[in-house]
Amino acid sequence: MERTMNFIFKYGALLVIGFVIIFFSLWDEHFFTYNNISDILRSISIVTFIAIGVTFSLTVDGFDLSVGSTVSLTTVGVATIMVWYEMPLVVVLTVPLLIGALIGLLNAFLIVKVRIPDLLATLAVMYIISGVQRTYTKGYSIYDNMQMSDGSTAPGVFTDSFLQIGQGKWLGIPIPVILMVIAVVLVHLFFKYTRYGRQMQMTGGNEEAARLSGVRVKRIRTAAYVISGIFAAIGGILFAARTGTGQIDAGAPMLMEAVAAVFVGYSVLGAGRPNVIGTFFGSVLIGVLLNGMTMMHVPYYTNDIIKGGVLVLALAVTFIHLARRKA
Repeated sequence: MERTMNFIFKYGALLVIGFVIIFFSLWDEHFFTYNNISDILRSISIVTFIAIGVTFSLTVDGFDLSVGSTVSLTTVGVATIMVWYEMPLVVVLTVPLLIGALIGLLNAFLIVKVRIPDLLATLAVMYIISGVQRTYTKGYSIYDNMQMSDGSTAPGVFTDSFLQIGQGKWLGIPIPVILMVIAVVLVHLFFKYTRYGRQMQMTGGNEEAARLSGVRVKRIRTAAYVISGIFAAIGGILFAARTGTGQIDAGAPMLMEAVAAVFVGYSVLGAGRPNVIGTFFGSVLIGVLLNGMTMMHVPYYTNDIIKGGVLVLALAVTFIHLARRKA
C-alpha cells in the first residue's frame, strides 16, 4: 500500500496527463495533431508565466494573490502606451516590467516590513491594483483607434512588431511557447544551481534556520515577490500581444488557473514542494483538459468545475502523502 501511494504521488500527475491525452485523441482525431498541440502550448504560455511567479512566492513560504490583477494592469498599460501615446517598442516592453516590479515591492513592504500576513497583504494589493486599472482606463478596454471620452480618436494602434511576440512563430513554433520553455529551463537552473535559488528554498523550508545560517531572509523574500510581479507582468505583455487589445480584468480568471498549476506541480515526480517543472506540467494538464472539453463541446461555464476538481485532487494527493510521510 505504501509503495502504491508513493508511486501515485510521484507519477500520478504525469499518468493523468497521458491518460487525458489518449482519451481526447481517441475521441477526436484532430486533438493529437501538431497544430492543436501547439495551440494548447500557446494557450498555457501566459498562465505558465503567472504560475512561475506564484511558484517564487510559495518557495519562500508566501503566497501572491495579486498576480491576476498585475496581469490586468500591465495588459492595459501596454495597450495605452501604444494606442494612446504611440511609444516605441522598448518603452512598451520596459514600463510593464517596472510596474510588475513595483507591485512586488509593495507586496514585500507590507509583508516583510509591516508584517501583514501574505494572503491578506496580497489580497489588499489585488483590490487596489484592480481599482487602479479600472480608474486609469475609466472602465474601457483599449483597442486600435478607439474613441476617447472627449469624442476624439486614439492616434495609435498595436504595431506588427509587438503582435509578433504573441501571435508569431519561429521555425514553426509559436514564439510564446519558445519564451515559456526558456523561462521554465532558466528558473529550474536558478533554483537548482544558484546560491540565491537555494537560499529561497531554505527560507521557505525553515526561515529561522535560514536566518541563523546567514541568509538575509528579508532580502530573499523581497526578491521573491519582485520576481513574482515581473513574471505576472510578462504574462500581461503576452496577453496584450496575443489578443491585440487591452482588456480590463484580463488576468482575473488566470489567477485560479495559475494557482491550480502550481499545486498540481507539488505532486509531479514526488517533489512535495513548489517547483517550476511541476508547475509547467500542471499548466499542461489544465490546458489539455480545457482544450479537450472544448472539442467535446462541453459548455464553457463548466470549466471552473473542472479546474476546481483538478486542484482538489492534486491537493488531496499531495497532503495525504505528506501526512503519511510525517507519521
